[in-house]
Amino acid sequence: MRMDHVSYACEHDGLAATTERISSALGVEAVKGGVHPRFGTRNMIIPLAGHKYLEVVEVLDHPASDKAPFGQAVRARSAAGGGWMGWCVEVDDLAPFEERLGRSAVNGNRKFPDGRELVWKQIGILGLIADPQVPYMLKWEGDPSRHPSNAYDSSIKMSCLTIAGSASRVTEWLGEPVEKPLEDVAVEWVAPHGTPGILSVTFETANGAVTI
Repeated sequence: MRMDHVSYACEHDGLAATTERISSALGVEAVKGGVHPRFGTRNMIIPLAGHKYLEVVEVLDHPASDKAPFGQAVRARSAAGGGWMGWCVEVDDLAPFEERLGRSAVNGNRKFPDGRELVWKQIGILGLIADPQVPYMLKWEGDPSRHPSNAYDSSIKMSCLTIAGSASRVTEWLGEPVEKPLEDVAVEWVAPHGTPGILSVTFETANGAVTI
């Protein structure tokens, strides 16, 4: 179990403009991710050091986005003005989570602009919608070289998350101490009785720390 990525739902002016603001703040270029046909969304990617990445995601006017929990989550966050939607951990085995949550993981896929395909399974989006402090879980399948963090070599490091919530709640959700998947990413837990979710993410860049 390890930290995989953070997701930012695009703001009112759309995917390109939202991504440009974030990539400019970090001093890097984003790359086009592609469309998630099962979820009715599309994204852009900013690779990070340590096999992690940041995605900026936008909901599409597509029937899948009305049915798929991921599409619903993106739509709701963007409708509220956009911002950090959630975080994701990669696991080797989704079975314990399927058993605990009482449902099966769903397939996900995304085609790169050049036609290659990225495939995975995920679970936990309904939990994230209900309680945005908790991550969802993902198992990558297929060619590991296609992991989004490999889009280009990056020296930008995700160093800290500020989350409204409590470590004990997320530990209960994961079935493991929350510190395990986070490894070298610090977490500042605030407002445990407030509206839960990611408030900000801090990155170490060539120009110093940047908090978004």
